[in-house]
Amino acid sequence: MKKTLCFIVACGIYASQAVAGGLLTNTNQNASFLRQMSQDGIIDITGLYANPAGTAFLSPGLHLSLNIQSAKQSRDITTTFPLFATNTANPQATHRFEGDANAPIIPSLQASYNWDGRWSANLAFALGGGGGKCEFDQGLGSFEALYAGQIMSGIVSNLVANGVPAPAAQAAFRGYSLNEYMKGRNYQFCFTLGGTYKILDNLSVSLGLRVVYATNNYNGWVTDVKGYYVYPATTPLTTADLAANSLDLNTDQTGFGVTPIIGLDWKANEHWNLAVKYELPTRLSLKNKSEMNAYTAAVAATNATLGQFADGRKVREDIPGILTAGAQYSPCSALRLMGGWHYYFDKQATKEGNKQDLIDKGTLEFSAGAEYDLCKWLTLSGSWQITRYRLSDAYMNDLSFNVSSNAIGLGARIHATQHLDIDLGYMHNFYHTRDVTTATAAGAKTDHYYRKNRVFGVGANLTF
Repeated sequence: MKKTLCFIVACGIYASQAVAGGLLTNTNQNASFLRQMSQDGIIDITGLYANPAGTAFLSPGLHLSLNIQSAKQSRDITTTFPLFATNTANPQATHRFEGDANAPIIPSLQASYNWDGRWSANLAFALGGGGGKCEFDQGLGSFEALYAGQIMSGIVSNLVANGVPAPAAQAAFRGYSLNEYMKGRNYQFCFTLGGTYKILDNLSVSLGLRVVYATNNYNGWVTDVKGYYVYPATTPLTTADLAANSLDLNTDQTGFGVTPIIGLDWKANEHWNLAVKYELPTRLSLKNKSEMNAYTAAVAATNATLGQFADGRKVREDIPGILTAGAQYSPCSALRLMGGWHYYFDKQATKEGNKQDLIDKGTLEFSAGAEYDLCKWLTLSGSWQITRYRLSDAYMNDLSFNVSSNAIGLGARIHATQHLDIDLGYMHNFYHTRDVTTATAAGAKTDHYYRKNRVFGVGANLTF
């Protein structure tokens, strides 16, 4: 069972995003993003994350944006594996595993103070990654498939060791039962400080520094493990109690990282605004505080894969660098059209066990959006974003899988007073599905991956 336990922890230990962006990055920093996702070329306090250099063109004074989002996501994996048909509680070859990943409250704040016509100072707080938890109350397909294989192998090997011919030992196996559970929680609290300066009247540059505090928890177990066999054929069913091989792991991880950020905004004329931004990669080393049962700890002492979760050990989980570019075009004062492009340097971000080598290419995103001032107190907006993850089959696994998607964002901005705007936004992802087949000693295992995601948000933008 040692091989089983190590593989489970290696595959099921990383929680992925519950909102929008790259493998480890949330790009939805406020409600304005939900109503209009193409923000890389806008000039607005809500564009501080996407286009920090654009804050140089805000009106003099203090600009403040306060936001709350709520995200609800599910991750569905349908796994087909021959031995599942011998599960005494669910004797079907195909089992469905559904995880709920909810982030009921996602707060954020952006602030910019503009003075002297040249300078502005910026401050932001947001959940730059994670933001919720994912719970599989029936465990995962990788848990069950590997335990089933090891249970069958152990029973057959024991019978053979006691003189039973191999074909008869195989025929004697009747099935297995177990209880399983896995939950992951992931938060990256990000605090950003920066400033902008107008080099020319229509050209600005920004410099910033983001401090990332990451806190994760992973808790899982496999208990009540039993195997069943009949030998000789005329004897009653025999139960092999494998409780000694139960998995029990609870790991907290914490760590700090720093992200330098540089941006450029060019207000070409009254119709066009162009911007670029580069976020350098963030070195993130997470320290473990772990609790394991005796069996888990014994395996961890001799196995490097499970050993990476040993108490006190540091684990690398770098955040990739990001290059973005965006444009805004205003054919008339009431209408604004936007476009954006993101590239995530995923293969250059070091991960524990060099998992980045399993990534084919970095993530790509494209966006387009529009907003129209329907009247003096109401602006309507809509947008569309394409996210393309370019991951190998070997990278995909139950808890950390990502699948490409198309997303729409809809909403409105209410101009309540001269100094207060209210953003209302909704984003919905339409995910692709993906099938991955893995060869095992007990037969092929096929996983069908699918996700659902929707996010609501409200924001208040104030000018003083």
